[in-house]
Amino acid sequence: MIDFLQQPDVPYGQCERLSPLVRRVTARNPGPFTYTGTGVFIIGSGEVAVIDPGPHLPGHEAALDAALSGERVTHVLVTHHHADHSPLAHPLARKHGCQVHAMSPRGLPAPETEVRLEAGDDAGFRPDVEIADGDTVSGPGWTLRALHTPGHTSNHVCFALIEENTLFSGDHVMGWSTSVVSPPDGRMGDYMASLERVRAAGFNLIRPTHGPAIDKPRSFLSAYIGHRRTRERQILALLAGGQQRIRDLVPVMYAHVDKRLHPAAAHSVLAHMIHLVEQGKAACQGEPGLDSLYALA
Repeated sequence: MIDFLQQPDVPYGQCERLSPLVRRVTARNPGPFTYTGTGVFIIGSGEVAVIDPGPHLPGHEAALDAALSGERVTHVLVTHHHADHSPLAHPLARKHGCQVHAMSPRGLPAPETEVRLEAGDDAGFRPDVEIADGDTVSGPGWTLRALHTPGHTSNHVCFALIEENTLFSGDHVMGWSTSVVSPPDGRMGDYMASLERVRAAGFNLIRPTHGPAIDKPRSFLSAYIGHRRTRERQILALLAGGQQRIRDLVPVMYAHVDKRLHPAAAHSVLAHMIHLVEQGKAACQGEPGLDSLYALA
């Protein structure tokens, strides 16, 4: 069981000092997928990096400009191309004469159906600088290393702050909720491998883009991984009762979850199904999809 974390009070429009090297400005875009909003991290002082500038909202942009007054942004970093993370990246970079560093979208977007993934894709997003796993950027007193963590999206990247042994996890790991894995861009097999990689890295702290920091990463990640394995066992147990479609499984599997999250949960169940089919544990008629009929292999 995951011991989820809460953050009831958020100082919108203010710049919070979180550590000697880290500050945060939270956008006022709360919701069922963003929790209290997008937390934009500012790394260093004087010459700084900004991680996930967030949505292009006038009030948020003004608050971020105020927090950066008198400083120069040398790097804008984006964990992935969702509309609650990346839209303000290029406008901010232009103001400071720097470049946007990220991985380009690599997979197909989620199909346009009634089942939508959180804020949706920032479809036109492309970085100025294509980063790769292990790349580093640095400034006075700070160094950030990229960790490619596919799963939530194919191009998801976390950033490790070397000096504080802290990971900025984007949507890969969140303290308040599990992350959505949405095919075809998101893949559960990749996601599980990425979780294992982050757990093995031994970070002291994880700072997600949404919600509070995770101060016991190893035990939290173990619970996160255990939760996903439990979901797969749950699916197999339900399939043991006969053929099923995902729309029939979600209300049972997520009976105690906010129904507003059920459409996104359907994407994660699909990701689990694809993973189970790949492992030879489940089978489906035709290609795996939201409306496919599934059974035990």
